[in-house]
Amino acid sequence: MTVSTAVPPRVLTVAGSDSGGGAGIQADLKTMLALGTHGMSVLTAVTAQNSLGVQGAWELPAEAVRAQYRSVVDDIGVQAVKTGMLASAALVETVAGLLAGTSAPVVVDPVGVSKHGDALLAAEALDSVRAKLLPLATVATPNLDEVAWLTGLTVTDEPGMREAAGRLLAFGPRWVLVKGGHLPGDAVDLLTDGGEEHWLRAPRLDNRHTHGTGCTLATAIACLLARGQDVPSAVRGAKDYVTGAIRAGFALGAGIGPVHHGWSARTTG
Repeated sequence: MTVSTAVPPRVLTVAGSDSGGGAGIQADLKTMLALGTHGMSVLTAVTAQNSLGVQGAWELPAEAVRAQYRSVVDDIGVQAVKTGMLASAALVETVAGLLAGTSAPVVVDPVGVSKHGDALLAAEALDSVRAKLLPLATVATPNLDEVAWLTGLTVTDEPGMREAAGRLLAFGPRWVLVKGGHLPGDAVDLLTDGGEEHWLRAPRLDNRHTHGTGCTLATAIACLLARGQDVPSAVRGAKDYVTGAIRAGFALGAGIGPVHHGWSARTTG
């Protein structure tokens, strides 16, 4: 008897490896599985990383990144791409060149530092992110530290989030999601394309185990875009998923534990 199985939407992450499994490629692939898509990966860097921080990072050569990307896209194809840790100006420019020839939504998580404050992108890559990568983004998802790094603006309130979004849109992404998780009060994010504004709010959860939140959110958006949702719907669905993952985050090691990517399966199983 032949079993016919529908092919799930295909989502590609272009990011670094987190050896502790909470962020990076590992978090992305877990999110893809949880949200019913087929996850694929292009590895840009390897980190020695655990709940306490990043002990070392080694970027891959540009030709290795290019070969992985072409191997996946040319044979399997993609319905959405998410970028994370790109490490250097050379890799930012390599990935931007590849994305420019790919007709799929792109979610750019402009990763600059880890949850623990460790640098994950060379300072000299800033101009390349602004000029080469952000113009290709369907959605860019900076947190407030990354907003300051990209725009020079320190955001302390919701009006500041609106100003930051305007500065980021000037770099060319179609939509910007300014993540306000570092502000006091509810966890509030602003999604805008310069015309529409969507304020997304969730209660702040009393759980310090939030490693991988940014990677997970950006990947969840990519998954829902690959499933055919429009940008506002995809971002709302992704925030709901991440809120559940934070609520279920668990202690691991001696530091900050990860969010729980399989929380929905765990609670319904």
